[in-house]
Amino acid sequence: MSTHALIAVAVATAVIFLGVSVAVWAVGRGARTGGGTLRRRFGPEYDAALARHGGERKAAERELSERLGRYEHLRVSPLPAAAREQYVARWTGIQERFVDAPARSVADAELLVGELARDRGFPSTTWDDMADALSVHAPRSVHGLRELHTASVGGRAREVPTEELREALVRARDLFEDLVRARPEDHRPQRHARRGGPRPAVNRLRRP
Repeated sequence: MSTHALIAVAVATAVIFLGVSVAVWAVGRGARTGGGTLRRRFGPEYDAALARHGGERKAAERELSERLGRYEHLRVSPLPAAAREQYVARWTGIQERFVDAPARSVADAELLVGELARDRGFPSTTWDDMADALSVHAPRSVHGLRELHTASVGGRAREVPTEELREALVRARDLFEDLVRARPEDHRPQRHARRGGPRPAVNRLRRP
């Protein structure tokens, strides 16, 4: 093989190698800036979406991206101090009743969290819409609501072992606390909001 032919082969090999390297870099960068960002943003919700789509990463990320587009700019509504105290008291009552009526307590907890989410401005057109919106703003704790719903839908809670119901209620408490906790917007003047009263000690809510 002549010198010119050897040079041509070397150049062609280098071009091919460069093209492959660029392609690998682009794929890796896409994963870091696309899927990697979504995984960091959604945490356990990313894994749940992946499982729901049978491991199809693109389908899962498309769903999560659509959620972001719909709910990322949702403004959380203020919650007056008096309402916050009432919610905390009602949650405490649910936990106290769990020993005697675990199935009923789980169903009541789901209704209470849903009511609190609506008061905070999350959509209530359907249960899925509310859960999807919450997953954007509370991705680390929304799975607690999903577990409550799974346990209580269609009266299924009566068939679920008590320990599973207890764990669902415990995990749902994280979302409840995310929603009921005082936020900056709660302290802005509201035309019809009632002011005053002590703030509840959410961190002292008892586990069942």
